[in-house]
Amino acid sequence: MSDKLDALRAEVPDAQVITDPDVLDSYRRDQTPVVTPGDPLCVVIARSTADVAATLAWAQRHAVPVVPRGGGTGLAGGATATDGCVVLSTARMTEILEVDAANEIAVAEAGVVNADLDRAAAAHGLMYSPDPSSYEISTIGGNLATNAGGLRCVKYGVTRDSVLGLEVVLAGGRLLRTGRRTVKGVTGYDLTSLFVGSEGTLGVITSATLRLRPRPDIYPTTVAAGFPGFAAAARAATAIIAARVRPSLLELMDSATLRAIDEWKHTGFGAGVQALLIGQDDSDSARQGAGRMRELCLAEGATMAEVSGTEAESRQLLDLRRLAYPAVERLGIGLVEDVCVPRTRLPDMVARIERAAQRHGVFIATVAHAGDGNLHPVFVFDRGLPEVPQPVWAAADEVFRAALELGGTLTGEHGVGMVKRRWLADELGAESMAVHQAIKSALDPAGILNPGKGL
Repeated sequence: MSDKLDALRAEVPDAQVITDPDVLDSYRRDQTPVVTPGDPLCVVIARSTADVAATLAWAQRHAVPVVPRGGGTGLAGGATATDGCVVLSTARMTEILEVDAANEIAVAEAGVVNADLDRAAAAHGLMYSPDPSSYEISTIGGNLATNAGGLRCVKYGVTRDSVLGLEVVLAGGRLLRTGRRTVKGVTGYDLTSLFVGSEGTLGVITSATLRLRPRPDIYPTTVAAGFPGFAAAARAATAIIAARVRPSLLELMDSATLRAIDEWKHTGFGAGVQALLIGQDDSDSARQGAGRMRELCLAEGATMAEVSGTEAESRQLLDLRRLAYPAVERLGIGLVEDVCVPRTRLPDMVARIERAAQRHGVFIATVAHAGDGNLHPVFVFDRGLPEVPQPVWAAADEVFRAALELGGTLTGEHGVGMVKRRWLADELGAESMAVHQAIKSALDPAGILNPGKGL
């Protein structure tokens, strides 16, 4: 094996090949605590597309599996190492190759951090709209691999809606360029969309041509509404969308999440409010939109509903939402899940989550991108346990099946990874699974690209 590694080092002289056990350990897992990682053979820190291509060519010759990795912020185990694999990191490929303000596009390498691209766009009066909660540390490559969403999805869509073209290295080191720089284009199959959300199982994305959007001239106006129950808040979110209000953000937090934040930061929201809905409007008539959201919340039984008066107040409310995950993580190990249902079924899904928690005696704290029906129930259990307790998996199984029964999906933005493979066929069906396998076999016949993930 040392001869093989020497050959790898010779083929990627500009990359860093790491075999130190202590360093390897930090690359074995992403942020999915419920998946046991394997022991990788090495880590390759790529600095260019050529490094990625050489690594994949070497891996195919030696039948070594490759696990692509970006910022390691995934929540479904998609970047978890397998035994004997090469962990291929694109985190050092950090160049923003181009910002074309006139055509509202950017070209960025896979290791560019999401927030850094948005800041680069801001210098031109533009924005990169996908903004997952990990936007300050997650990379464009990882966002593309999972088709990440975020808080602004309700108005601007998920990552796929901002991708025009890709540079992808296929198994064996072949280089593929998909898409184009134009907004329109229907030549050939839509290979760009095929790779977005493929979780590194079909190829390794090394750069992307991305759509930018005009940045709002004003900071969004924010409304915060408290409710006596989570279901009432969900009904308010549904009413807001049904009323054709166009929020740029519509987020929902349950009482467990609010209590966790309050115990940590002493915000005062955790005492009397059982659910909090936060909406933003970044349009020219933002105050009118926020005012309309406030009216609809009150009509659905809100006990309080206030519109921000300043940018500072708006930022404070948004910061409150971003505290949700770290606050809940302080309570124990969290299995962070990611179901999505039609927006009109959001109240039903909320009720099903609450019933699953009660039936199985499991603590679940839920936040939601309420504007697009995407819920993140976090199943919390004690630290130090050797494995996920059976009641947690039973409650998760009930939640996943409820989402499918309500016409939804197992994952809105985190991906399948390793966590949800056992339920995948329940959603896709036999024919769709067969087509997926055929595509995988055509592009990765040796089965070395991110094995054990997705399919």
